[in-house]
Amino acid sequence: MAASKKRHPINALTAVQVRNLKAPGRYADGNGLYLVVDPSGARRWLLRIMVKGRRRDIGLGSAVLIPLAEARDAAMRLRKVAREGGDPVLERDREKLRDIPTFKTAAETVHEAQKASWKNAKHRNQWINTLITYAYPHIGERTVDQIETPDILKVLAPIWLSKPETAGRVRQRMRTVLDWAKAAGYREGDNPVDAVAGGLPKQPEKVRHHAALPYQQVPEFMKTLQGSASSLIVKHAFEFLILTAARTGEARFARWDEVSADKRLWTIPASRMKAGREHRVPLSDRCSAILTEAASYRGDSPYLFPGMSKEGTLSDMVFTKILRSLNIPATAHGFRSSFRDWASETTSYPNEVAEMALAHTISNKVEAAYRRGDLLEKRREMMNDWGNYCEATGSDKAGGQSASSERDD
Repeated sequence: MAASKKRHPINALTAVQVRNLKAPGRYADGNGLYLVVDPSGARRWLLRIMVKGRRRDIGLGSAVLIPLAEARDAAMRLRKVAREGGDPVLERDREKLRDIPTFKTAAETVHEAQKASWKNAKHRNQWINTLITYAYPHIGERTVDQIETPDILKVLAPIWLSKPETAGRVRQRMRTVLDWAKAAGYREGDNPVDAVAGGLPKQPEKVRHHAALPYQQVPEFMKTLQGSASSLIVKHAFEFLILTAARTGEARFARWDEVSADKRLWTIPASRMKAGREHRVPLSDRCSAILTEAASYRGDSPYLFPGMSKEGTLSDMVFTKILRSLNIPATAHGFRSSFRDWASETTSYPNEVAEMALAHTISNKVEAAYRRGDLLEKRREMMNDWGNYCEATGSDKAGGQSASSERDD
């Protein structure tokens, strides 16, 4: 009995498999078309056919950039060329020469391919808009194989010093587009963006600070905040943020299971801290009063200050909106600086106590190695004084530190 012949696969792969296959290997789609997954994780198309009696392997490009249907169409065209006695490699190269895209077309192709992976809609729009504004006027209509370093320099030079951050983003995005062009076979050699640095001046180092309200104005702001038209939850959250000198994300995501009411302590887990270490925050009288009021609208939410976002928390823009509505030229994060200036200029608490309250990392490695405690009780006194200062008005604002705390520690 003759052995049955094993049938070759036809259209064996799916688009989902092409996106998700990660194990290195060669996966047959049929008719000589293969998806090759390299050990690095890169995925590419390979066509194996007979050309004039000899087996040839022809690369068709990246599977990230060329969808399955397009790879099948290309494979069919090249098989037809081979059957008719032609050279499919030469035909492939001719097709590329005929279809070399402009920078604009390439940028839009890359943007379309990558935007699904960007969750932030604002970032998706900014990515292409920066290229439209700054790159297209110079290189938008040039084919990607003709773009060289002097062309990149023309794009970046006008904004390199005046808009350094924007220039850096434009450079990175042009590099991504031209890397794609090389991977797709539209250009050869090094990326011209990588060589442009030698033709640009050194950008001045610029330290960005969050705009902060002078600490002298914080008590008046607290009074204005309490009388504002914002919801009670938002006002409580903002007060709590200022009184604890916390970061905005730490306050917005604060949970009831992190609070010990009897110990008047808020313990933020390491997973939610910038430095990756648990941080204990002593709660002042006003903070305790806020939490007592917050319990009345708690419901079944795990958060101290529930909101309407997808996570059930307050929006990341909620504090900014309040400041804008009150015409306050500061950021919510800047109140940490207000607290730090108050502690330095009006109290005699040691610097390390204030730094510990801000959960700053100790830069001195030797000191960090010997520092075991978190100065909780000293910080408790300081945060009570800060709370009293923030709640004071008029002549009550004169002192920053209570009489019981006026000592040289």
